[in-house]
Amino acid sequence: MQTQIQNKMDPTPEVNEQPEKSLSPFQLAMRRFLKNKLAIAGIFILLFFVIVAIFADQIATHDPRASERYNVEAKASSENWLGTDSSGRDNFSRLVHGSRVSLTIGFFAMFFTVVIGVILGSIAGFYGGKIDGIIMRITDLMMIMPFMLLVLTVVAILERTTIVIFIAVIALTAWPTLTRLIRATFLSLREKEYILGARSIGASDFRIIFKHFLPNAVGPIIVNATLMMATMIIIESGLSFIGFGIPQPTPTWGNMITEGNSLRMLENNWEAWLPAGLAILLTVLAINFIGDGLRDAFDPKSSN
Repeated sequence: MQTQIQNKMDPTPEVNEQPEKSLSPFQLAMRRFLKNKLAIAGIFILLFFVIVAIFADQIATHDPRASERYNVEAKASSENWLGTDSSGRDNFSRLVHGSRVSLTIGFFAMFFTVVIGVILGSIAGFYGGKIDGIIMRITDLMMIMPFMLLVLTVVAILERTTIVIFIAVIALTAWPTLTRLIRATFLSLREKEYILGARSIGASDFRIIFKHFLPNAVGPIIVNATLMMATMIIIESGLSFIGFGIPQPTPTWGNMITEGNSLRMLENNWEAWLPAGLAILLTVLAINFIGDGLRDAFDPKSSN
């Protein structure tokens, strides 16, 4: 009788549920992330645009660069699903191929910015001293100049902006913020007992950085990289809108919305610019949802 009462009072936990104590910090963060409905919705939205970008050649109905002079500013039809722009190019095909270019710019500009920022921030935070001073003075100098003005100046100097040049310009001017973040993270870890222990047993600098420092900085890196990708897409769109982005006829969402510059196109041919604007809006929102979800997952206190 006593045994039966004890069994009722102390039910055994479900076998499938893994106790939180046995999970690593990264696994706990991912568990919290998967409970964030907005973040999951953002993943599905972003995944949709990524699939469109990958299969753009199969989805598009026309050559996005080809102009049909006899079919300028045509309305939506069975031949041109979203009509044509002021140069007679098919809007739907440009929208589809524009996803490939805009997402490529956003991802690779973010990737190389993160690489530069992590390398410089790691060196500055790990070694300190004169090396830290030199890197931080360069970082401060870069941050004094307005980012957009710096990008505009470099792009204006170049006669023609290709996708590769555009990515390089953004990556080489956007790294200071992440550099300071990584440096601050490394400085906070330098005097930890496990770091001092690793030094005392003769571990190499390379091993200490990659085994002890970077794993503790992976959360801030992932969060900032995600939000940075959204920023890169907005930068490309903004520069293209004012004529400093990827030139025509290469399709990007940014240079598609330039069709709305004139009042006539704004009122009478919304198919040429509105879908691209909505694509930018949805993509940036999706990435921000993912970034906010990751931030709350890696730093639960931030959600308060």
